[in-house]
Amino acid sequence: MALGNANVSLEMSLSHGPAVRVAIDAMGGDHGLSVTIPAAIDFLQRHERHTVLLVGHVTPMQAAFEQALQTAKCSGAVADGLRARVAWLQADEVVAMDDPPAVALKNKRQSSMRLAIGAVADGQAQAAVSAGNTGALMAISRFVLKMIDGIDRPAIATSLPNRTGGSTLMLDLGANVDCSADHLLQFAMMGSALVAALDGPPRPSIGLLNVGEEVIKGNEVVKQAGELLRASSLNFLGNVEGNDIFKGTAEVIVCDGFVGNVALKTSEGLAQMMGGFLKDEFKRNGLTMLAAMVAKPILRRFARRADHRRYNGAALLGLRGIVFKSHGSADAYAFRHAIERAAEAASHGLNERIRAALVAG
Repeated sequence: MALGNANVSLEMSLSHGPAVRVAIDAMGGDHGLSVTIPAAIDFLQRHERHTVLLVGHVTPMQAAFEQALQTAKCSGAVADGLRARVAWLQADEVVAMDDPPAVALKNKRQSSMRLAIGAVADGQAQAAVSAGNTGALMAISRFVLKMIDGIDRPAIATSLPNRTGGSTLMLDLGANVDCSADHLLQFAMMGSALVAALDGPPRPSIGLLNVGEEVIKGNEVVKQAGELLRASSLNFLGNVEGNDIFKGTAEVIVCDGFVGNVALKTSEGLAQMMGGFLKDEFKRNGLTMLAAMVAKPILRRFARRADHRRYNGAALLGLRGIVFKSHGSADAYAFRHAIERAAEAASHGLNERIRAALVAG
């Protein structure tokens, strides 16, 4: 079973498990309230059991909320029902996208980002989502929430589309550029737990990213990690190569943050280049433009399958609380997906699954 085979599976999954409240850093990201507020309303409309805690400057947030209700044509009892499922938390500061993590951590203790994470720490919410500064989010989350016992370092994990029509979870994507074999084993345990929590199989398959499939390939850290994974209770397939990421060979692919970040950025650049090539060719002349019109339904389906916004929302794994990072440039559609992923992870007991994986070894 591929993770995230359809948006329907995610919405069905969110209809089960306990209701949760998601704390949203409404001020974070490149677009702030113009994205986070409509996304929150869309999330509430789609998932009637869940609630949100909107964190930021309350007066502008409430004004944006009312405007978004009008845009969404929500009025009367429907609008009242949505309002009743929103709580507000005043934050006097905002973490800027260019703030150094140390400045955000030490000097902005009343930021919307920190208070959203604090809401998870004190039980006001079961998950937090922010599109803000990644370094600051990681530093604040680690300081406020602390690490799960048995996990040395947090890891960034996200889903990438694959050829099966589903997605592959990959980690780490930049939190740790230097890792030991034990760290890679811990990443595999956390990734396996996340896939299971996101409506995937209970024992997802795991691949170790390497320069070849053979056991003897790779540097010493990767070879040692392979030995640890083979001795573990995880569903370890063995080494996988870069071209396996988008084949769907494994449901979880593990690597250090340096390799993962390079692979992620390379794939994003390749996708943008191929999309540009396709547009250029269809615009070449009148005949190709006519062909584009004929192929429009196919192109629309292709664009939807390749739409990175459907996979928005990277988990910061290993913390004693659930935190998801949205792309800073996300639009409302993408940000809503990040909220959904955070809610599903919380509703399905992500951290309890990670602790169970650590006990199983």
